Amino acid sequence: MVFMEPTPEFVLSLPPVDTSLTEEEFLQQVRQAWQVCERFDLQTEIWRGQIVRAVRDRYRHQGDEQGIGFSQWLQEQEISKRRAYDLIQLADRADELLAAQPLPPEAISRFSKRAFLATAAADPQVQTLIADAAQRGDRITQREVRQLQEEWTALNSDLLPGVVRAKASDRTLAPRYVAPLVKELAKLPPQQQQELTDELVRDPSVQTVKQVTATARQLGRYLDAAPQIQALNTTPVNLEQALGEAHRLGQLHTLADLLQQAAQLESTIARLYATWQRVSHLSDRLYNESGASTPQLRALLEALDLLSGEMVQIDLGGKAVRLHILAESPGVGG
Repeated sequence: MVFMEPTPEFVLSLPPVDTSLTEEEFLQQVRQAWQVCERFDLQTEIWRGQIVRAVRDRYRHQGDEQGIGFSQWLQEQEISKRRAYDLIQLADRADELLAAQPLPPEAISRFSKRAFLATAAADPQVQTLIADAAQRGDRITQREVRQLQEEWTALNSDLLPGVVRAKASDRTLAPRYVAPLVKELAKLPPQQQQELTDELVRDPSVQTVKQVTATARQLGRYLDAAPQIQALNTTPVNLEQALGEAHRLGQLHTLADLLQQAAQLESTIARLYATWQRVSHLSDRLYNESGASTPQLRALLEALDLLSGEMVQIDLGGKAVRLHILAESPGVGG
């Protein structure tokens, strides 16, 4: 079990509101106070998880396999089952982490609660790096844990060419550039992955890594947008060949942007048609209910004919834009 004696770190110290400190100095002290709360919250949650787990296991040991006694105890303590099992999970993860990476209480206090949970879920090698940092006195945040995990995953990815992995491992190529590269490559088909990794093998420099990452991101946007465009279903198009041709022309960004805008245009047309149908329906209903006794209502409906008829018209900066809405059933027309 993990126990911690109270330490000066858990004394909450806030600067007075009328202090002569600068704004930055004041906010720094506030941030430090907030970190104290996070660290104390972590230890408290672990303790609660151990308590709840002990009660559950006690009832199980007594033969209460249905958990009736445990459920009654939770009700008496006003703890929901979801909350109870979240606490137990935290206690279990704390036990697992501390079995693999024994940490003294003062090192545990350097984690925020989220950072501790992220560390418990990280790869063993990442846990070792983080545990070492905590024992050196570093404050551990969830962001740092997530970044280390992403970098470790990237360095061990099969998508990464050996020459790039070697440079990242010996730090001649910063791992922070490699993680987004692997993330974007994973979204692509094998052929595009191979083409881009070939570029990295030829020149495994930081500049090439950045360029290939940007290209992979553009390809990903292309692959996301293309299946959403109905117009592409009307004409046979080899999307992978079109993608390769745009790549050779250096126009991947333009193609990806074009497809995104085309998908957005189709979506806008669909929303426009649905809105136009609603306007037309409401106009027809009002027209049927009106008559000579409602001249102003009739005048309003006549003015809205520009939006409710088959020819929709709107003025954009002095330029009239007309749209002819002609709805046909599938297979009708030529």
